[in-house]
Amino acid sequence: MVLWIVIGVAVLGLLVLALAARAVLARLPELARALRRLEDRQARAQALGDELAVLQERAESVRQQTVVTQQRIEVIKAARGRA
Repeated sequence: MVLWIVIGVAVLGLLVLALAARAVLARLPELARALRRLEDRQARAQALGDELAVLQERAESVRQQTVVTQQRIEVIKAARGRA
């Protein structure tokens, strides 16, 4: 009698495990698509990050050119003021 109870509990446990595994395996294609979408987003975010770095470098360059231009304008104004 105890043997049948143990066997029944073991079979019930295996049945629950099989149902849980079936649910996970049924979602694998959906999860794979979601993974591909996330990888695509990550690649786009990386590309945008690279573009941002280039733009920041360009902005710094323009800022430096602006400072030099302002200094030249001040020199020109000072020279005209003396003349």
